Amino acid sequence: MKIYSTLYFKYIVVTLAIMFFSGVLALLATNAYYHRVIKEQNDAKNVAIVQKMTQYIMENEQLNLDAYLQTLANVGYQLYVVDGQGQDTFYGSAFRLTELDDSVKHAVLEGQIYHGMRDYPRQLFITGFFANDLTNSVGVPFHYNGEKYALFVRPDIRMLFSEMHVVLGNMMLISLVATLMAILLAAWYLVKPIRALTKATKQIAKEDYDVTIEIARTDELGLLAKSFNKMAQDLKQQDETRKSFIRNISHDLQTPLQNINGYANLLKSKELTDENRLHYADIIEAETGRLSSLTTQLLLLNSLDELAYKRQQTAINISEQIERIVMKNQWLIEQKELAIWLQLDEAIFDGDETLLENLWENLIANAIKYNRQGGEINITVQSDSAVITIKIADTGIGIEQEHLPHIFKRFYRVDEARQTKGTGLGLAIVQEIVHFYNGQITMNSKENAGTTIIIKLPK
Repeated sequence: MKIYSTLYFKYIVVTLAIMFFSGVLALLATNAYYHRVIKEQNDAKNVAIVQKMTQYIMENEQLNLDAYLQTLANVGYQLYVVDGQGQDTFYGSAFRLTELDDSVKHAVLEGQIYHGMRDYPRQLFITGFFANDLTNSVGVPFHYNGEKYALFVRPDIRMLFSEMHVVLGNMMLISLVATLMAILLAAWYLVKPIRALTKATKQIAKEDYDVTIEIARTDELGLLAKSFNKMAQDLKQQDETRKSFIRNISHDLQTPLQNINGYANLLKSKELTDENRLHYADIIEAETGRLSSLTTQLLLLNSLDELAYKRQQTAINISEQIERIVMKNQWLIEQKELAIWLQLDEAIFDGDETLLENLWENLIANAIKYNRQGGEINITVQSDSAVITIKIADTGIGIEQEHLPHIFKRFYRVDEARQTKGTGLGLAIVQEIVHFYNGQITMNSKENAGTTIIIKLPK
C-alpha cells in the first residue's frame, strides 16, 4: 500500500492544510483590522509622543539639542531632523529607505503634521507595521533658538522588540513542533482502531466470525467497534442458522423422498395384493403431501424475507377470518371432541388476506393437533384504538420450559411434537408474520397443562 493513499497520511496532510489556510485567513483578518483600526491609532499615538518631545525642546531652549536627540535615539527611537536651511541629521539605527519628498519636509517646516504611519501604502500586516522606511514615520514641526525644524520619528522596532522577537520565534517553533507531534499522535490514535477493523473485516470475509475488537472508547469509533462486534455475532448466528437450516431441510426432504422411493419400488412387485398396493399408495400420497406442505411453507418464509407482501394491504376482518378457519377445521374439532369458545370483537386490520389466514391457520391447527381428547380451545379478539389483541389458549400437552426459548426457531420440534407429523416451520412462520406487521407474540405454556399464545398487532 502506497503511503500517500493511507488514511494516516491523508489525515496529516488535511490537518496541515487546515492549519496553513487558517493561518492565512487569520493573517488576512488581522491585516484588515490593522489597516482599519490599529494603523490610525498607532499614528495618533506616535504623533502625541513626538509632540511632547518637541514641546519639551521648545520649553527648554538652553538644552543641547543634539545630545537630547541622541538620548531619544538611545531609548528606542529612530529620528530624522531637518532645519530651515535644508540641513538634515539622522539619529539612532539607520532607516532601510531614507527617501522623503521635499514637499513633505517643507510642509512640516511650515507647521503641518506628517502622518506617514497612517498614510503608508496598504501592505500585509508584517511588512506594513514593521517597515523601516522614513516615509513610515510621523513628522512634527518645532522651533529651537529661533529656527524652524522638522522632526520625523518612528519607534526603533528592532531595539524595542529584539528580545520579544526571540521569545516569539522560540514560542512559534516549539508550538509548530508540538503541533506536528500532536497531529502524528492523533492520526495514529485515529487510525489504529480502523486498522483493527480492517483486519477483523478480512477475517469476516474468510467466514471466520470468532472475532472481537477490543476498543475501549465512547466516541464514534467506539460505537462502530461495538456495532462491528454485534454484526460479527449476528453473522455467526446466521451462519449457524443457515447450516442448521441446510441440515434440517436435508433431513426433512430426504426422509419422505426415501419413503416414496421405497414404496414406489414395492408397488412394482407383481405379487402385491390390492390391499397392500392401496396402503403403499396412501403412504406415497401422504409423503408427497408432506413435501408439498414443506415447500409451500419454505416459499412463504422466503416471501416474508423479501417483503413481497408489502404491496398487498387491504382491510381485513380478523374475527371473520378466525371464524372461517374454525369452521374449516370443524371435523377435526369434532373428531377430538373439543369444546371451542369464541369471544370475537370486530377487528379491522390492514394486511394481506392470505398471509393473515396462514397465521391463524397455523395457531388453530396447533391448538387442535396438540390438544388432549375432550379438551378446550378459547379464542378471544379484542380491539381498541391502537392495538388488536388475539389470544388463543388450549388445554393440550403443553411445552416444557426448557423448550420455550427455542420454540419459534425454524425446524425446531420438541420430542413429543416429533411424534406428530409436522415440518417444524409453523411457529417460525407465525413469528415472521407477526414481526412483519411490527407486532408482538408471547407464549405461555406448561407441560400437560396447555398453551396460551397472545398476539398484539398495531393498527
